[in-house]
Amino acid sequence: MASPALPDLPHYGGFSRFELELEFVQCLANPVYLNYLAVQKMFDKPEFVAYLGYLQYFKEPKYSKYLHHPGPTLRALELLQQEKFREDILSPNLMNVMIVEGIKNAVPEN
Repeated sequence: MASPALPDLPHYGGFSRFELELEFVQCLANPVYLNYLAVQKMFDKPEFVAYLGYLQYFKEPKYSKYLHHPGPTLRALELLQQEKFREDILSPNLMNVMIVEGIKNAVPEN
């Protein structure tokens, strides 16, 4: 006898919730995007900050294995838990420092 079919997971625009959260959390590795979120005052919204806390599940190996750039992505997710960082990323100076540091870490020294 065949096992009963599992119910389909909800999809949003053809994507699962996990796929959408994965895409979003990977965007957090981009300092320009973090600055954009700050300019849009997203970090002032308690529900958005709570959502960032919920996304901490990506630190678990069974989820982090799906990240293209786990180091920068998880570091940004960690930094976003700090109110001071959420305030400071509004500054283009911090955004630029993060970009330069990211480039330094991505390009091997000769």
